[in-house]
Amino acid sequence: MGRFVYSMNVSVDLRIEQVPGDNGAGEWLRIDEELHRDANAQAREVAVMVHGRVFYEVMEEYWPRSGDDASLPDYLREFGEIWTAKPKVLVSRTRNEAGYNTRIIGGDDAIGRLAELRAQTDGLLSVGGATLATQLLRAGLLDELRLWTHPAILGFGRPLFDDYDRPIDLELIEQRRFTSGVTLHRYAVQDAKETR
Repeated sequence: MGRFVYSMNVSVDLRIEQVPGDNGAGEWLRIDEELHRDANAQAREVAVMVHGRVFYEVMEEYWPRSGDDASLPDYLREFGEIWTAKPKVLVSRTRNEAGYNTRIIGGDDAIGRLAELRAQTDGLLSVGGATLATQLLRAGLLDELRLWTHPAILGFGRPLFDDYDRPIDLELIEQRRFTSGVTLHRYAVQDAKETR
């Protein structure tokens, strides 16, 4: 059985975007070569990438062309090659087609179909997108969080998860610091507990 892993760059106050639509960009991020090479290594370990529509469209707009862009550093070109080649699932009610080794799961039973995919997959299934991650968390299917925490407090912006009404216990399984001041925290997601 596979494991759903939600990886995201976050601020200390668990924001993933400061300005709506900045799509993971922003001056608060400290993504340097060391951090990107770590992200590349983690992406290589993934069996299947599972993206929500908005996240997929951001990735689709940039990464396929980056592999051939000689003006980019090798570690960015490498990630473009990894992203383009990896098997991907796009979860969308509105898209009918996608390239780059991507199949689409849509409709009302998307989470049920993702549960089947998890059961049939050996290895990691990376999760891209806060809405999709929240739905998987609600369904009890999210197995791990990998958070690259940047030393910034945004105070506002898109949170790591959409509104969620039940506490979840996490177990810290790894913590690592990069020279940029960013820390990686890996958490195993425990069973949800009812709110008292």
